[in-house]
Amino acid sequence: MESIVKAAVLRAVGEPLQVEDVAISKPGPREVLIRAAATGVCHSDLHFVEGHYPTALPTVLGHECAGIVEQVGSEVRTVAPGDHVVTCLSAFCGHCEFCVGGHLSLCNEPDTQRPKDAEPRLGTADASMAQFLNLSAFAEQLLIHENACVKIRKDMPLDRAALLGCATITAYGSIVRTAEVRPGQSVAVIGCGGVGLSTINAAQIAGAGRIIAIDMVAEKEQLARDFGATDFIDASEGDVWKKVLGLTNGGVDHAFEAIGRADTASDAFRMLRRRGIATVIGMIPVGQKVTLNGYELLQEKQLRGSMMGSNQFPVDIPRLVDFYMAGKLKLDEMISRRIQLSQVNEAFEEMKGGKIARSVITFD
Repeated sequence: MESIVKAAVLRAVGEPLQVEDVAISKPGPREVLIRAAATGVCHSDLHFVEGHYPTALPTVLGHECAGIVEQVGSEVRTVAPGDHVVTCLSAFCGHCEFCVGGHLSLCNEPDTQRPKDAEPRLGTADASMAQFLNLSAFAEQLLIHENACVKIRKDMPLDRAALLGCATITAYGSIVRTAEVRPGQSVAVIGCGGVGLSTINAAQIAGAGRIIAIDMVAEKEQLARDFGATDFIDASEGDVWKKVLGLTNGGVDHAFEAIGRADTASDAFRMLRRRGIATVIGMIPVGQKVTLNGYELLQEKQLRGSMMGSNQFPVDIPRLVDFYMAGKLKLDEMISRRIQLSQVNEAFEEMKGGKIARSVITFD
């Protein structure tokens, strides 16, 4: 027997999301039913709304959520009803080569989803709805595989905890797991949105000696400095990579692209010192190509990608909670405003303006 929940549904690329009544199934053996407390509105959602990345339609978007477990399936061992949890889109099977090798974020086994001939998690057998990135979190409830969530301590505020499942873990993981930034090294971060600000904060936690924030919106300078930046470059003035080379007398050890554009990925590579590493965190639209000057490869520079910060979220998210509770991780400052589910399209429009960090949907 399914229940009915309010959810924000994408039915066509480029169209506003519609808040509708959506059927949600009951937990299968390894599934968890979660009552959503808060869901962040992430730029990744907008990529799918605008068609830069494909997804099956219709679907309930949203993937950055925290909530409380309501029901669990018969074989669930990691959480129980009443537990506070954070969800993460990088659901993992636990037995494939990537999982056993410690690269959980690269798992793509189908075990975490229901078989195609089974009753759908969302919608009905006659009118099924695709589950977005293993979660579909713009909804009052989520029905997910147990390996798509992790239990957290109950004194952690859930509206702040919601930000841990995408922006924060992607940023933190890209610093400490993908790039392995060491204390004293220099870092440049291109883009001061939610992920970029979290990357600046993570670089500070990792002990980076100099952190250069770069953004097209000059008004973001103070916010970037509040998150740990030691320098700020207004990208609207152009020649960003040249300015970084000048500031650092030859380039940075690490550059992080946190926007998702091919030209800024190229800039990240160009602003490196010899043997520097550029890490692309942003989602560059399908079909765009990154260009490099071949001769710079002789300087032993590297350009690499990062899938959700190479995270091991069952370990990383509880650590991030402890960082927040100890005053080291900035989440309060990340939330620009709290909204209702019906305001999700307004949040997307504000995001396009580039002047806010994060809107968070809260559920009563």
